Amino acid sequence: MIHQKKDLEFYRQQLIELRRELTAADPIGLEAAQPVELDQARTGRLTRMDALQAQAISVASKNRRQAKLRQVAAALERIERGDYGRCIECDTAIVPARLEFDPTVVFCVACAAQAEA
Repeated sequence: MIHQKKDLEFYRQQLIELRRELTAADPIGLEAAQPVELDQARTGRLTRMDALQAQAISVASKNRRQAKLRQVAAALERIERGDYGRCIECDTAIVPARLEFDPTVVFCVACAAQAEA
């Protein structure tokens, strides 16, 4: 049981660090996601197109960060409930190497493969 508590603490710390990194990146992405000014007197057409593309990339990155933050919060909640590391589909244990790679994972390998098929 102590070994499991150590493992859970390891994953909890990984999740907290991931949340910190994702949250720290938010202010950087907010500036890049601002609306692009379409003043032809100030910028050329290609420059505006580049700015619009950069804005779209920034918005997509922000959306991915927010989705990952939701996954981190859900994983931390599963740790608190005591069902972290179990597949949400079949309730088998998720391989530790899979959790180490992505501590927010919710499916075992078999169920993840079925979900992708």
